[in-house]
Amino acid sequence: MKQEKVIGAFSEADAARLSGLSVGQLRAWDSKAFLKPSYAEADRHLPYSRIYSFRDIVSLRVLGQLRNAHKVPLQHLRKVSDTLAHLGDAKWTATTLYVLGKRVVFTDPRSDQRVEVVSGQRVFDIPLRLVISDTRKAITILNHRDEAESGKVVHGKFTLQNEPVFEGTRIPVSTVKRYLDANYSPDAIMMEFPDLTETDIEMARHYDSGKSAA
Repeated sequence: MKQEKVIGAFSEADAARLSGLSVGQLRAWDSKAFLKPSYAEADRHLPYSRIYSFRDIVSLRVLGQLRNAHKVPLQHLRKVSDTLAHLGDAKWTATTLYVLGKRVVFTDPRSDQRVEVVSGQRVFDIPLRLVISDTRKAITILNHRDEAESGKVVHGKFTLQNEPVFEGTRIPVSTVKRYLDANYSPDAIMMEFPDLTETDIEMARHYDSGKSAA
């Protein structure tokens, strides 16, 4: 099973709130294939047709800093994206990015030196380091759960076409069942999904998708 550190799925409004980008920017970047949501309907006019993963949110937070806070031109960000294309979907999260002026810099793993991504020119003075490590904290605040919600399943209207999720989260029950089927222990699953409890996992173990959620 492909292991992916995902804490759930997030609506367009949640993605905008967590990333600091506008809904208009999210839609423009999707339509221009600059950053597409991981889960999306072919018909983007449908309600909740754009659903973002945790990795998407981290990428958007980085891009929000680069584009909105530090005014890096979108044209330059496209060139950075093309240059880092070998990193796949993790291009914005696999390495620490910096800003020098209005250009993006990263540490080249081949030389362990900081270079301007597009030109490859070495950089000696880096005035800013982007901070993305607080993404999980921001999501935890967004997803704060009441203890009474533990072990309950609902149909989440903002999550994957009303797929059953654990109450108070955007975590699909089916995702946890796949981890259980792959012989992950409850502790390992809770490391992947910090918002879940042992009660949630036991609920997933015995959950019958053919029955209505609570």
